[in-house]
Amino acid sequence: MITVSELIAEPQLGLSLLAGSDGLGNPITWAHTSDLPRLWEWVTGGEIMMTNGLSIPADAAGQVELARSLVGAGASALAIGEKMHAPTLLPEFLEACNALPLPLINVPYPLPFIAIARSVAESSLLEESRRLRQTARIYDLLRLAGVDNQWQTLMNKLAAELNSRLFVVDRRCQHPWHPDSEALPAPLAGELRILMGPLSGTAKNFQWHRLVDQDVLLMEIPTHANALLVVLPASAPHPDAVVLLHAATVLGLELSRTVLGLENRLRLGSEFLLQAFDGRYGINDLESRLSEFGIPAHDFMLVSISADAGNYLANAHSNLWRHGFPAACLQRNNKLHVLVSKECSDEQLLHTLPPGIKIGVSTPATPAGIQSALQESLWALGTAGSSNEQLVRYAEGPSWLGLTSHEEGQALVQRLLGPIFEYERGRQPDLILTLKTYLDLQRSWQKTAATLFTHRQTIIYRIRKIGELTGLDMSATSALAQLWFALQIHEAMETRE
Repeated sequence: MITVSELIAEPQLGLSLLAGSDGLGNPITWAHTSDLPRLWEWVTGGEIMMTNGLSIPADAAGQVELARSLVGAGASALAIGEKMHAPTLLPEFLEACNALPLPLINVPYPLPFIAIARSVAESSLLEESRRLRQTARIYDLLRLAGVDNQWQTLMNKLAAELNSRLFVVDRRCQHPWHPDSEALPAPLAGELRILMGPLSGTAKNFQWHRLVDQDVLLMEIPTHANALLVVLPASAPHPDAVVLLHAATVLGLELSRTVLGLENRLRLGSEFLLQAFDGRYGINDLESRLSEFGIPAHDFMLVSISADAGNYLANAHSNLWRHGFPAACLQRNNKLHVLVSKECSDEQLLHTLPPGIKIGVSTPATPAGIQSALQESLWALGTAGSSNEQLVRYAEGPSWLGLTSHEEGQALVQRLLGPIFEYERGRQPDLILTLKTYLDLQRSWQKTAATLFTHRQTIIYRIRKIGELTGLDMSATSALAQLWFALQIHEAMETRE
């Protein structure tokens, strides 16, 4: 690999150094030509960037920013074509190049940039051979990683190959992307949180930064949104950019393999919860299945959330798993039910579940109480829905219009709606539907009839029948309020298809 000093020394090129002599030892991995603004955004590390001057700002502050940004992105040198379009190179710019240092090279007119690129390419033939061998070894690591703790084994082997510390994190929160991954050091995580914040404007997929007195590379993992590879080189020079891109691809392949396994576990978990809620398992079977899913058999809780969007199920399952909480999930009746360890705190639930939704959490449960836990989480969810709270734990949150437990709610539903359910047993279930529609439409006979595609007199008859069955005066506001409240509780706690 050629250095800046060796490139300038080639007599046929006639290059001269304008500033940045302390960087003459910088190795050059490639030569790249660009005259676009923000020249540093096209640097992957180790390049000599060549421009005819259109990329050079005319003001001192802009020129200094250019120098700092190029060094921050990992450029080895900046070459500017003589007698082209460059503005006057100001003293502040030259001083910045000396201080950083950034070798600033004058390209004599009319030397074509391709001559410099050819010299760099010819000197890189041996480096290219080394790169190809290293790339082959990196792809072979997928086969050699093994099956036990495969992710961390792969990460360790890649780190050794690249002579770097590697972290794969969620760019939104800097938490490890895989539960077996090592967490970022706290100071570095704090720096990244600022760098990746919504106002940072950082959108580049491959960029070197100087953080906490350490060169740090941030690059995305292909095919996995928000998965970020963080590379901390153990020594100079930096790992080869092309090899790093292949390393990210290998990690993406392994994550894809992991996601396929998660999708299978998600399906099995849904089937398990469906049968568990319907009472099809004995206690011993429940304990065995919970252990298979990695959920403490005698230390779990049930979480219910309002989930109208179809992607909640997969996202909640994978997010909890990535944060170290295996779960079984079931989406039914526009609600998502999640069985997870009781050690999952409110903060972790709010962090891993979709934002802006209502969450109800049961008390810690055992296999014998899984159906009661479902009722508790639904009750807590209903309480959250009727209050300003986003997350409510059963028996800890505000009461639901004076009711403090799901048993009280069930008793109220049975007392007010039980006679209607009993009457409709074996008949067309139209009374409850009519009552709900009638109340939702502000007691309008005409609108209710039109919505249900029936005659107005039929609606009047059904409402009178409800009054007979319940013994309530259907013209009294208090009676209608009781029935409306009972309907809300019934719908919130109904789990059957």
